[in-house]
Amino acid sequence: MESIRERTLQIEEMTLSSHAMLCKNTKGRQVEQEECEMRTAYQRDRDRIIHSNAFRRLKHKTQVFLAPQGDHYRTRLTHTFEVSQIARTIARGLRLNEDLTEAIALGHDLGHTPFGHAGERALDAVHPGGFKHYEQSLRVVDLLEKNGNGLNLTYEVRDGIVCHTIGTPAETLEGRVVKLADKIAYINHDIDDAIRAGLFKESEIPKSMTGVLGETKSKRISTLVLSTILNSTNNIKMDNDVQEAFDELHSYMYANVYKNPICKGEEGKAINILQRMYIFFKDNPENMPQDYINICEKEGSNRAACDYIAGMSDRYALSVFHELFVPKAWA
Repeated sequence: MESIRERTLQIEEMTLSSHAMLCKNTKGRQVEQEECEMRTAYQRDRDRIIHSNAFRRLKHKTQVFLAPQGDHYRTRLTHTFEVSQIARTIARGLRLNEDLTEAIALGHDLGHTPFGHAGERALDAVHPGGFKHYEQSLRVVDLLEKNGNGLNLTYEVRDGIVCHTIGTPAETLEGRVVKLADKIAYINHDIDDAIRAGLFKESEIPKSMTGVLGETKSKRISTLVLSTILNSTNNIKMDNDVQEAFDELHSYMYANVYKNPICKGEEGKAINILQRMYIFFKDNPENMPQDYINICEKEGSNRAACDYIAGMSDRYALSVFHELFVPKAWA
């Protein structure tokens, strides 16, 4: 009797573009497993990511604004959902594999540090060999989740996760869609958060950008997504005018938000917190949870300390720092 999964694979073959990655052609998992009767391999990967501990911790990790006073600022988790929504819309418009796209999008930031990119810079400066959040995301799904067993994801999802930012592009178009969707999402929602924080007004964004992309967040996202769908075939790209305006907007955000001393004023404290904890746990690995002691025995205390700190949420990092370095009142 034909399974639900087999019917889904047939639908993929009949409806998806010749440029799409069909699930039946996956390079598979690092450890072979019996197939699910209902879900394809990429659908299972999506579900494994959503049910992981690392995914849940994203709700308490900084996106851009450190410890903002307000419920409407983005966190790493809400950023992930916005990337997934944009990536799925592009994938659907191009008739690519939406399940693969969604799995990559949901997993792309699982290895991100507390305190956003400030945390990434903190670990990059002290950890031997440096630290990159996209490499850590792959390490999370390959090794750290499920008590050191990893999630055993498919090759294409793993490739999309580790290639979602700079460097070598993903092998699949679905992975390249996520890379672009990540940038579309963070630039536009960071504008929204910056306006909420009073850094500038939407009307102050230069007309050279808004005249092409649109004057509101929804219009800008629609312009960028539509341009991508209309101009992509065997590669993912926008038309030249839209790409130029988008690049200009990216530069504008770096000057006015990402390097702004007002919203970045506390980052030095965050960096100091993570680096002090890294040195402490590197020198005193017995103070880490057992999972990280196990990593220490196999890969050394530097690696274990890095994994432990990278996995922390903002508030857990502050709690651990307080426990380690802030004196308690004597009773």
